[in-house]
Amino acid sequence: MSRDAHRGEEAGIDTDRIRRAVRELLLAIGEDPDRDGLSATPRRVAEAYGEFFAGVGRDPRAPLATAVPIGGHDAEAVVMRGVRFRSMCEHHLLPFLGTAHLAYLPGEKVVGLGRLAEVVSILAARPQLQERLGEEIADALADGLAARGVLVVLDAEHGCVRTRGPRQAGSSTVTIASRGALAEPAARAEVMSLIAAGAGSAAASSVDAGSADCGAADAGSVDAGPTDGARG
Repeated sequence: MSRDAHRGEEAGIDTDRIRRAVRELLLAIGEDPDRDGLSATPRRVAEAYGEFFAGVGRDPRAPLATAVPIGGHDAEAVVMRGVRFRSMCEHHLLPFLGTAHLAYLPGEKVVGLGRLAEVVSILAARPQLQERLGEEIADALADGLAARGVLVVLDAEHGCVRTRGPRQAGSSTVTIASRGALAEPAARAEVMSLIAAGAGSAAASSVDAGSADCGAADAGSVDAGPTDGARG
């Protein structure tokens, strides 16, 4: 069982109940849950859900408690591009996968970059909407770091858009959430240009979220995890 699945059990996810529900679902669609190929499916789904929803009930600001003071300096923006995430659309329980770009203007403290990715991971590991996910990340960073400004850009592809309804396999959705000084048009445009400039280089590198607690402002691509146009 994965670390996230263990966290799901610790958060109170009832895996036995999920197994029973999946068995009932297989019966409901006319399948035999005891046949070869399906007999282990309820257990597998329960373990996967323990991982997918391991963020339920967790405080996304907790990783930011390790922030350190910067000695009264008026720091410029910290920009972290290419944080990969996986979440589950709460309307259809289908995954959406994408990339988060994060920026903040430090107040009196900064935090290791791996902790930024962990904030994304916690908030993505619950039933979500992309719009709300971006807003919640922005709130967590603004509150947890007492940042002067925050900008969060999410770019994701949605399973419910790709596989049902209009089946728009090539589409992606971009959402933006901003707080404080980075909600000002000029400041936001400057940070957006930095994000756009790094789009190519970010795809060329990969940093594991568990070991990304480093001090560089531009971390390339970090794995954090894990608008639904067809929602209805």
